[in-house]
Amino acid sequence: MLETTYFPRRLILAGAMISGVLLALAVHMLGARYGLDLGGLWRSATPEFMPAGAAIAWWLIASVGFSSGYFTANLMQSAVSGQIPQRMRQFLIAIGVLILAGAGQSAAAPSPVPTISGVLAGLAALCLGAAMAFCGAHFALRRA
Repeated sequence: MLETTYFPRRLILAGAMISGVLLALAVHMLGARYGLDLGGLWRSATPEFMPAGAAIAWWLIASVGFSSGYFTANLMQSAVSGQIPQRMRQFLIAIGVLILAGAGQSAAAPSPVPTISGVLAGLAALCLGAAMAFCGAHFALRRA
C-alpha cells in the first residue's frame, strides 16, 4: 500500500500566496489598461466620492487574489497525492502563462495613469493581493 505524501503547510501557503499575488497584479495591470485602475482613489480632480472604476478594480483584485490563493492551495494539496491528471495540470499551467503574458504586454505599454498614482495603485494592489491570497490559502488549508 502506497503512503500519501503531503507538502508542508508553510510551503503550500507560500506557493498559494505567490500565485495569488501574481494573478492579482496581472489583473491590476490588465484592468488599468481598460480604465479600471485604483489610481482613481488618489485623484483630487474628480468631484465624485469614489470613481466606479476604482471600486470595481478593488473588488476584482481582492476576489482574484482570494480565489487564486484558495484554488492554488487546494490544487497543491491534491497534486502531491497524484489526484490531478497530467492534462489538467498542463491546462492550468497554460492558462497561468497566458494571463501573465497578457499582463506583461499591458505593462510594457505607456501607462495612462500618472506616475505617483500608478506607484501607489501598484503597491495597494500588491498588498491587497497578498492579504487576500493569504486568507484564501489559509481558509483552504484550514478546511482540509
